[in-house]
Amino acid sequence: MFAWGNPKGPGIAQSVRGFRFAKTLEENSLALMSDVQPAPSASSPPRDSILLVDDERPILDMFSLALEPLFDVATATSAREAEFVLRKKKFKVIICDHLMPGGNGMGFLVRCREEYPHMQRILVTGYMKPEILLRSVNEAALYRYLLKPVQMADLRRIAEDAVRAHDLAVTLR
Repeated sequence: MFAWGNPKGPGIAQSVRGFRFAKTLEENSLALMSDVQPAPSASSPPRDSILLVDDERPILDMFSLALEPLFDVATATSAREAEFVLRKKKFKVIICDHLMPGGNGMGFLVRCREEYPHMQRILVTGYMKPEILLRSVNEAALYRYLLKPVQMADLRRIAEDAVRAHDLAVTLR
């Protein structure tokens, strides 16, 4: 772990998959949220739902922090847990890590394509050969894939675009 002058020790984002970040999560949280709208009040219409799936809790926490001001976010730490969550609630977008214990995210997203065809699927991966990535995009009908390390502004933008794509797909059906 690394500490860059933070007396409390390293922030949550400093040790994610070995990538070094210049600031702690605490230092970055205000800047991270500065360009997003505040959470809606109780009288606001329901927010669009996104499911995040990753076996690494720090990544889930980071992605949730970035997306919660815009969306109703649920998390799961495995494909099995995500399947349970999907039976309880409807989601417009699922963002899933590729490599997880107990099964890979790609197989899970292929199953999601079959059961929830309008739900937009986004794969997060650290590395994939181009030919495997192309096959994966086709098999799971991915909306997008994101290469790690993921920039939070990109994550928010792509999630917003995926929600719009979901809404369009439902409208056109």
